[in-house]
Amino acid sequence: MIVLSCKNISKAYGIEVILRSVSISIEEGERVGLVGPNGAGKSTLLKIITKQLDPDDGEIFIDKNKKIGYLAQHLSLESSSSIYEEVLSVFQDLLDLETKLRELEIEMNRPYDPSNSEYHDKIIKEYAVLSEVFVNRGGYTFKANISRVLQGLGFIEKDYEKPINILSGGQKTRIALCKLLLSNPDILLLDEPTNHLDLETIEWLEEYLKSYKGSIIVVSHDRFFLDSITTKTFDLNNGIVDTYNGNYSDYVELKKKAYEEKLKAYTLQQQEIKRQEEIIERYRSFNREKSIRAAESRQKALDKIERIDAPIKDKKITKMQFQTPIKSGNDVLHIEGLSKGFSDKTLFNNLDLDIKRGERVALIGENGRGKTTLFKILMGKVSPDKGVCALGKNAYIGYYDQEQSNLDNDKTVLDEIWDDFPNLTATELRNSLAIFLFTGDEVFKKISSLSGGEKCKINLLKLMLSKSNFLLLDEPTNHLDIMSREALEDAILGYDGTIITISHDRYFLNKIAEKIYELNENGVKTYLGNYNYYVEKKNNPLRFEELLENEGKTKTQIQYEKKKKREEEKIQKQKQLQVKNLEEEISNIEKQVDELTNLLCLEEVYSNPKKSEEINKQINDYQSKLEELYSSWEEII
Repeated sequence: MIVLSCKNISKAYGIEVILRSVSISIEEGERVGLVGPNGAGKSTLLKIITKQLDPDDGEIFIDKNKKIGYLAQHLSLESSSSIYEEVLSVFQDLLDLETKLRELEIEMNRPYDPSNSEYHDKIIKEYAVLSEVFVNRGGYTFKANISRVLQGLGFIEKDYEKPINILSGGQKTRIALCKLLLSNPDILLLDEPTNHLDLETIEWLEEYLKSYKGSIIVVSHDRFFLDSITTKTFDLNNGIVDTYNGNYSDYVELKKKAYEEKLKAYTLQQQEIKRQEEIIERYRSFNREKSIRAAESRQKALDKIERIDAPIKDKKITKMQFQTPIKSGNDVLHIEGLSKGFSDKTLFNNLDLDIKRGERVALIGENGRGKTTLFKILMGKVSPDKGVCALGKNAYIGYYDQEQSNLDNDKTVLDEIWDDFPNLTATELRNSLAIFLFTGDEVFKKISSLSGGEKCKINLLKLMLSKSNFLLLDEPTNHLDIMSREALEDAILGYDGTIITISHDRYFLNKIAEKIYELNENGVKTYLGNYNYYVEKKNNPLRFEELLENEGKTKTQIQYEKKKKREEEKIQKQKQLQVKNLEEEISNIEKQVDELTNLLCLEEVYSNPKKSEEINKQINDYQSKLEELYSSWEEII
């Protein structure tokens, strides 16, 4: 059953058309990913659906029995309430109902007045009805749900009393998400919900949404997240939405195939049109009445052909390159016994690590663990409490700041780059900006007017022009659209310098990371692989032991060791079988000894010397046998 549909939705700002006759529909229980480049109109479409914006044209249908909930990408949650009070307000109707039930209980406990029996009956009936409503709405479970969702989104119990107005922007966003999930709308609209979440929290949210019974539309550039939860994809590009069945990875393959099919159809039609035009021209060149009529007839038929438009290829950043004109030494970074903390919290203790030239390392860990602080220590902006931190020979750091704090909002895009790199010619500067899709008058935009994604591109351009050989990347994919993320990944894979990156983008980590350092209070734990390896290793620590053992060995050595291992396993199984058989035999004989010993306690036995002697002999024989069996058991064990 369709719960939401948009028909021919259009929206423009001046001469800039954002949406062109967009038509989509959502079935009950569907989980849909809405993807497209930055500025394509994804957030605009969600705001139109939630009636925060009016479309210029078109219609929206939402099932009148369905409640809709919306998490905006940029929101401002202002409140003097504590975290728990703010989240508890979602259940104000249940709180009011609970208060009413307590009042009715007081009335019911008053002494019964026979003359007012009608009033007492009314109170009892009202209490029974409201009690059932209270139970059905989750009156006895909503407080447990609050704790479950708060903790799932990274808040611990001691945080509950913190006032909202002292929280960071990211924490406020998580509170808004918590309220939205607890309100349990039938249709959930999420705009970049994984921003400000650490890896553990993102994984929790994925599991929560997988079991969510309502319909979901999610705008996200997190490809791993989209793959995990979505079953359909809307691709919004050039104002038009194309629909693909499947998650993000399915969509990529289907879109590529659709483009190739459209291109083939367009190319074949263009070839046929050219062929017909050549025939028409040839007929006209004969300059005879019959041939001219034939040319006119063919021209009319050609004019009636429904022309196929050339498929539009997505704009991509294709020339991003990080270059290293100066090579660093083999030892790029040495850290030993490094510790850092603040008055109320220890970030990390006794941190030891070494980074070699050419390594691509990911640094992960919970939010607030000190990953960005470690970067600032490496750049000399923050002092450690103790320990050694030394850069290797000719190691030159290039830093990507997720907060974009190094940008001057009063400058134009052109001046922001030129002031940092004054030796560039006007042509070199323009060409560099064009790589990141800043062309024409866009280079004269003020930094303050740029989107988050555009600011990211400015910082990536600065990083590229710096030609540093040791890159520190702090959440480099935040705010970037998927195409820009792919361009960044390709640039990193082609880079011959050294990289440490902090990222919650698991798709990005899978593609570029060769080693993962998990930062914790007691230092780091090392995982020699990408994100999938890290997850597998954490969940199943012995999974990759054989791979590590075989590293550097020849095929013959590996085969010999495998054969030897199989033989050892066979011998071990034989021993286990022998032990099992011995233990069973020992158990049986011990039972018989117990039975014979019990017989000796009977009067008819101990009063009969001959019988008693026979039983004692049997017991002695069994005892001798047991000694032999125990001796054999010890030899095998």
